[in-house]
Amino acid sequence: MQRIKVLIIIIPLILVFNSFQDDMKKSTVLFCYGKTKPEAVKDYKYVILESKHYTVKDVRKLKLQNEKVFAYISLGEINENSIHFKDFKKNTIGKNEIWSSHYIDLTSKKAKETLMDMVDDIFAFGYDGLFLDNIDNFTIHGPQKDQKEEVIKLIKLIKEKYPKKVYIQNAGLDLVEETSRYIDIIAIESIATDYDFKAKKCNLREKSIFEPHLERIKTISATYSIPFILIEYADSPALVEQVKKRIDPAGFDYFIGTIDLQTIPKFN
Repeated sequence: MQRIKVLIIIIPLILVFNSFQDDMKKSTVLFCYGKTKPEAVKDYKYVILESKHYTVKDVRKLKLQNEKVFAYISLGEINENSIHFKDFKKNTIGKNEIWSSHYIDLTSKKAKETLMDMVDDIFAFGYDGLFLDNIDNFTIHGPQKDQKEEVIKLIKLIKEKYPKKVYIQNAGLDLVEETSRYIDIIAIESIATDYDFKAKKCNLREKSIFEPHLERIKTISATYSIPFILIEYADSPALVEQVKKRIDPAGFDYFIGTIDLQTIPKFN
């Protein structure tokens, strides 16, 4: 009788544990700008990488193991460590001190030609699409707000040259009305979390800030029939779980990782 009682107790516990695992969604998205082994990246819906770390063979392998593989490119800034920095050095209009990057002057013909050359090089490696970063720089409060029309024309040019590729616009929600015809997905960072650069710490946002922001995203997604990717930053398993509880009900694809985006998250 004792064995039967033990089995009766154990079986429900197993069922409860399995049910808990089923309820906890795995992140469908991976951002990793550091070099990682292609075989370690599997079963993601969207993978966003720094293209300089990978060969054509690597990209082919990554595409076999995941649904879509994207390369990162910034349309607004160029980092001082980039191999392309020398090509933009004379065509920048200020510096982002946080990331040691410089704002690209999109009124420069040379700058636009260099960006298009970078796009050509990326697609020659077989990527499914591009993650277009720093689009918020061109909104009303951004450092490149006077170049709004220039970035829209550039996104249009990329889309027209490579119409079958997939494009993720990072932020820049104020430009969606103009860019929605050229992009396929919108990514947005830190709606549930807030990174304190001074303290170097991830925090959970106040609900009074999070909830209106989420509602705006839902409205934009429905209005323009565009899916969203939520990008959140967390530095502990406890914060990851808090973030998941907030964003899971919205049903959007998401990524939760560390602010440097250099490695595959250990707790996600």
